Amino acid sequence: MLDTLILSRIQFAANISFHILFPTITIALGWLLFYFKVRFDISKHPVWMRAYRFWVKVFALSFALGVVSGITMSFQFGTNWPGFMETVGNIAGPLLAYEILTAFFLEATLLGIMLFGFHRVPGWAHTGATFLVALATTLSAFWILALNSWMQTPVGFEMRDGVAHATDWLAIIFSPSFPYRLTHMLLASALTVCFLVAGLSAYRLLRGDNKKAPQLTLKTALFSAALLVPLQIFVGDLHGLNTLEHQPQKVAAMEGLWETQQGAPLVLFALPDEENRQNRFALEIPKLASLILTHQLDGELQGLNDFKGEHPPVAPVFYSFRLMVGIGLLMLAIAWWCSARLYRHGSLTPLQLKLLVGMTFSGWVATLAGWYVTEIGRQPYLVYGVLKTRDAVTTIASEQVAITLTLYLLLYAVLLFAYIKTLFVLAKRAVDVEEYDLTQPGLPERKASATAEGASA
Repeated sequence: MLDTLILSRIQFAANISFHILFPTITIALGWLLFYFKVRFDISKHPVWMRAYRFWVKVFALSFALGVVSGITMSFQFGTNWPGFMETVGNIAGPLLAYEILTAFFLEATLLGIMLFGFHRVPGWAHTGATFLVALATTLSAFWILALNSWMQTPVGFEMRDGVAHATDWLAIIFSPSFPYRLTHMLLASALTVCFLVAGLSAYRLLRGDNKKAPQLTLKTALFSAALLVPLQIFVGDLHGLNTLEHQPQKVAAMEGLWETQQGAPLVLFALPDEENRQNRFALEIPKLASLILTHQLDGELQGLNDFKGEHPPVAPVFYSFRLMVGIGLLMLAIAWWCSARLYRHGSLTPLQLKLLVGMTFSGWVATLAGWYVTEIGRQPYLVYGVLKTRDAVTTIASEQVAITLTLYLLLYAVLLFAYIKTLFVLAKRAVDVEEYDLTQPGLPERKASATAEGASA
């Protein structure tokens, strides 16, 4: 039987891994829905409302699962990690409360207008509700990432009798890693939604859906991804430089560097051997790690041996980082290839459509890999340099944690299967909906809204 510390870490990892899947969708999907609604308001063309009506269902489903999993996750601060709130609750508590007060209530209240208010409120009010829900999802990310960034790079506080007390709330909120982490996460959400939209749209086209809506959403998603992937790579580089400054042992684990050296090689692949503190079967490019991280061929990088007992487990950080980067490069290649084909020919080949279906949830995988790098890379600390993970864990019996962990895993597996199945069922049903008469110059807003509301797509 694993001990309470390991089981509690696995349980929280399972909860956060499941939970983050859904905010990763809603953060960017809210803004995409706002774009669809504004385009409808301007053009009065029903195809934009049809796109809105289909994807607002995905948004609502994702929001519901995000709320449910978020509640169970927050309970664990008390059940599994009481030392966390006892030590830094004066900072973590207010930041979590700000997220609920400024974001969650706004989302929960106005989502009903998005879903059911098409012909019950004026068009401007419905568009305004969509905008505020999109803003609320971003505010939610703002506060959660403010807390997480502070845990990575804590500033603006002082310790009194073993308890953290805030001395500068602006410094706490805008901690050194916050701008990079927030931007990186918002772009990750955008790319997740781009490939989700592209994947389900491609699925509809492969099933013979020749309507305008899936073609329109596919083009929107692919062109957006083609622009956003390079931007994400640039922001990721800035984030890495910031991490090197504040958490060099995390970067050493990401790069698989054991010894401090100048002109450090980029390890493309290896089998990290933490027991013997070396890499096995390493495939390296000389001096490239130093060039990327210091922008100098002979730049010095600290190795893991400088942080014995104070660095994270190497293998999960090392492999997760390569998985994240690999999927990012695959996204770049597919987005550019498919966008070029769409630009030149106006349609994709069956092979490209099948590839996009396979990439439907690639954003989830990349996001999870990135978060594992971030969170595992902070170990052995829960709050970097302030609170070690082992000092915050509960004292309850490991058997009790094992039972709840098992129940969580079973429940989350069922919910995840049901969620993915539901998305494809929605897509299948949308194939059978009749197309609008696209020769119409437009429809009056209330008529178009009501017509679109009656359509399942």
